[in-house]
Amino acid sequence: MTIRQAGWRSILSKMPNHPFFSLQDVKVQIEIAEPSEDMVKVVENSAIDGEFAIMIPPLNFTVSGIYGDKTIEIAKFNAFVERMIAIPENVDPNRITTGIIVYSDGTIRHVPTKLIIIDGTYYAKVNSLTNSTYSIVWHPLAFKDVAGHWAKAAVNDMGSRMVISGIGNGLFNPDQDINRSEFAAIVVRGLGLKLEKGVVPFSDVKASDWYSEAIQTAYSYHLINGFEDGTFRPTDEITREQAMVIIANAMKITGLQAKLQGNETGDWMNAFNDAANVSEWAKSSVTASIQAGVVSGRGKAVKRSFRRKLTSLEPRWPQSFRESFRSRN
Repeated sequence: MTIRQAGWRSILSKMPNHPFFSLQDVKVQIEIAEPSEDMVKVVENSAIDGEFAIMIPPLNFTVSGIYGDKTIEIAKFNAFVERMIAIPENVDPNRITTGIIVYSDGTIRHVPTKLIIIDGTYYAKVNSLTNSTYSIVWHPLAFKDVAGHWAKAAVNDMGSRMVISGIGNGLFNPDQDINRSEFAAIVVRGLGLKLEKGVVPFSDVKASDWYSEAIQTAYSYHLINGFEDGTFRPTDEITREQAMVIIANAMKITGLQAKLQGNETGDWMNAFNDAANVSEWAKSSVTASIQAGVVSGRGKAVKRSFRRKLTSLEPRWPQSFRESFRSRN
């Protein structure tokens, strides 16, 4: 783990104002420990309430910065911090859907998890931006109305990972249009971000709206910006280029964008007959999204209203967000 991942500005603000102080002298300490008996009980009760099975006992992960005799817990990171949790031999790796964070009040949230094999041993590679109590769980979910749908595998995978919950009664409605607030909420949950409260920076988003915390969180992590008039237009149907801007911003958090080679637009612009219609402000994000394999066109078209039934975005996420919210490629 690097000082950059840990958030050097946060560390610097809490360290002594000494003329000889240097970040190079700060040591990053990662502590892994079993939670208290009370916290274990909280996790067990959460499993009952959430209807999931605990496959790996919970573990506490704490990251701190140490300078001399001063220790500062680093609660929020600038980029994904990877945690490797070994899967015991008596646990079936096919019965693992995701990693979760459990809070002291019993609430949970998915965190990006990928199952890997190293020297014949399975590990759950968990990525997160915070300290917390983690567990690996089994939460299979299959929506009744996606059987036979082209997005079946992707939709059920995200449901099993607690990223989406459907519309009730075991249904998802896969061909329904998706709006800007819904898409922002899915990306926030997919990245495993802790919801933040505060004054929402958009004039058309009220604190009482179901999506207000998701939009506040997305804004805090620089996933969204809104429009020049100070609005977010949460109920507007999201376009493909708007979605790709959010996705490209998400790739900065996951570290995927840093792995891309160059930023040339020529190749993809030649591949799609409507590429000239892509807005100037979206071109770099479209380039990154296509280059990473997160998004593909529809035939030879790129710029369409983003609808679940018109895009191949969702089922391509497993290959693209390699360290994101799906486990196995």
